[in-house]
Amino acid sequence: MKKRREVDLIIISDVHLGTYGCHASDLLRYLKSVDPGHLILNGDIVDIWQFNKRYWPKSHMKVIKHLMTLIGKGVKMTYVTGNHDEMLRRFAGFELGTLSIVNKMTLPLKDGNAWIFHGDVFDVTMQHSKWLAKMGGVGYDILIRINRLVNAISMKMGRGKISLSKKIKNSVKSAVSFVNNFEQLVADLASDSGFRYVICGHIHQPVIKEMHGEKGSVTYLNSGDWVENLTALEYHHGKWSIYQHEDVAGVTDEIETEMEMHFTTQMIFNNLVAEFKMIGS
Repeated sequence: MKKRREVDLIIISDVHLGTYGCHASDLLRYLKSVDPGHLILNGDIVDIWQFNKRYWPKSHMKVIKHLMTLIGKGVKMTYVTGNHDEMLRRFAGFELGTLSIVNKMTLPLKDGNAWIFHGDVFDVTMQHSKWLAKMGGVGYDILIRINRLVNAISMKMGRGKISLSKKIKNSVKSAVSFVNNFEQLVADLASDSGFRYVICGHIHQPVIKEMHGEKGSVTYLNSGDWVENLTALEYHHGKWSIYQHEDVAGVTDEIETEMEMHFTTQMIFNNLVAEFKMIGS
């Protein structure tokens, strides 16, 4: 058996379990390849917004079970709530074994404190037009499904894969402006509060970069997502890096090769409760 790679801290976000765009199998391969000292789930891990589709493949449940296994083994795990799993915000402060649920957190590191939160609190669309954001989420999921079909055809023709959503984002000035404004806003707030690092998810843009805030420089980090980019933030021996997962399963992962399992929200909830009971026993 291949030895797991030790990593002091891993941060993942925007997995969106329960949606067609989620690369659950790829995420599971990654999680099984590492041995984290601390795993931070920085929001939108389970897409509660779109549970009404009753789409919950086996691979999605396997990710949940693996996370529960890590907790059972004593791996420290912090679940930072996001907007697609905002239902969990009422449970902030909950602890079970090595698992804790928070809405935001401060993490002391060797060269300064890191401020960690999902990031939707700084999204104007989320604050004033949540219905529009939810509609956008549905549209994004449909676009990802179309993109996979396009890539399947493209790969059979011997061409490379493309990202329709990235092309759209990069071609729309308002989208580029939103990302830049988001990054600068959180950098300013982090600098003003004396943080050395500020870490977010939400906008699906993996990056590590030094930014100038109102009271000095701050390192801005974003963990990306497991829908398009398949990325995670890793901190080991005092250094940050972005892990980029290779989509070894190909463009047909889950949607076209795996039989869908249709669960009601209650059935999924019962499964999760059963997993928690096994940890506590």
